[in-house]
Amino acid sequence: MFIRLLIIAAMTLSAHAASDRADTLTPKLDALFQNFNQPGAPGASVIVIHRGKVLAAKGYGLANVEEKVPCGLATNYRLASVSKQFTAMAVLILAERKKLSFEERLTDFFPEFPAYGREITLRQLLTHTSGLLDYEDLIPKGTELPVLDRDVLRLLMLQDKTCFPPGTKYRYSNSAYALLALILEARSGNTFAGFLRQNIFQPLKMSRTLAYESGVSVVPNRAYGYSAAGNGFKRTDQSLTSSVLGDGGIYSSVTDLYRWDQALYTDKLVSRRLLKLAFTPGPATDLPDTSYGFGWYLGHYRGVREIWHRGSTVGFTTRLTRFPEKRFTVIILANRDEAGIAEFPHRIADWYLFGDQ
Repeated sequence: MFIRLLIIAAMTLSAHAASDRADTLTPKLDALFQNFNQPGAPGASVIVIHRGKVLAAKGYGLANVEEKVPCGLATNYRLASVSKQFTAMAVLILAERKKLSFEERLTDFFPEFPAYGREITLRQLLTHTSGLLDYEDLIPKGTELPVLDRDVLRLLMLQDKTCFPPGTKYRYSNSAYALLALILEARSGNTFAGFLRQNIFQPLKMSRTLAYESGVSVVPNRAYGYSAAGNGFKRTDQSLTSSVLGDGGIYSSVTDLYRWDQALYTDKLVSRRLLKLAFTPGPATDLPDTSYGFGWYLGHYRGVREIWHRGSTVGFTTRLTRFPEKRFTVIILANRDEAGIAEFPHRIADWYLFGDQ
C-alpha cells in the first residue's frame, strides 16, 4: 500500500519530497516523451527513483492502439533483453542453494550435448563469452511455429563448433540465456516461469510480472507491440522468437520494476556477496568503456558508476538504468520498436540527478 500511494503521489506530482524540483522538471520530461504522446500512437511508461522516492512516474500514449487503452504505471510491457537480469538472478539463487556452480560445463547440465559443450562454463553463459552460435541464425527456413527455449537447445546440439574458443572473447548471446533458462529448470525441478514467480516475483510482491507463455499465462494490463508503418503504426506484437523466455520473455511494469530496483540494494533474494558478482565487471563489450557482469552492462556516466541494460524486440524497446552509488534509477518501457530512447536515461539523470538546467 505504501508503494502504491507513493507512486500515485508521484503521478500527481504532489509529493513534497523534492517536489519543487520535480514540478519544474515535468515539462522537460513531457517534452522528451512528446513523440510517444501523439493521438493513435503507441506509447511508453517512465519512472524516476531517487533514494527510494519516486520523483516522476508517468504514462504516455497508448498501450493498445486499436482499443485506445492508455499507457500507465501498471501497464505491462515485454521487457525483451532487460529480462536477462532476472535469468541471472535466478542462477544466483540456485548457486546460493548449492544447486549449481559457475564453473560447471554445459555437458554437466546436458550430458547429451556435443563435445564442444565441455569447454563452455556457466560463467561464460552469463557473461556472453561462450561463443555459442546465434540460434536466430539456425532456425530452419519455413519454420512457422514459435521457437521455445528447448528448441534453442536442439538447434545448438546440431552444431559442432562455436564462434570462437569459449572464454576468449565477448559476443552478446541470446542463445546462452535460453540455455540458462533450461539449466534452471534442470536443477530446480521447476519451470522457468514457475521458478521466477516463486523465488523472485512473489517475494518482492511483483504481483503482475511474469515470464509469458502463450496459451498458458495471461498478461494483465498488457501493452501490445507496434512498428512504424507509413504515417502510422501496425501491430507487431510477437515474432518467431518471442516465446523464448530466458533471453527476453518477461513482462513487467514500472510499478513492479520499482520493487525490483529497491530489492537490489538488499539481500532479500541472495546474499550481498553473491549479488556483488552480478555487478562485478567481466569482459569488455563492444560498447566504449563498458563491461558485462551477470545480466548487466557496467560502466560510468559523468564519473558515477552506471549499471544498466537495454531491450529491443519486435514491438518493444526498454531501458533500465541504475546509478547505485546515488541510489538513482530511470526505467523506461515503450511498446514500439526502434523507439530511440537510448539516451533518455542520461538526459533524465542530467536533470534530476546532476542538476542541469
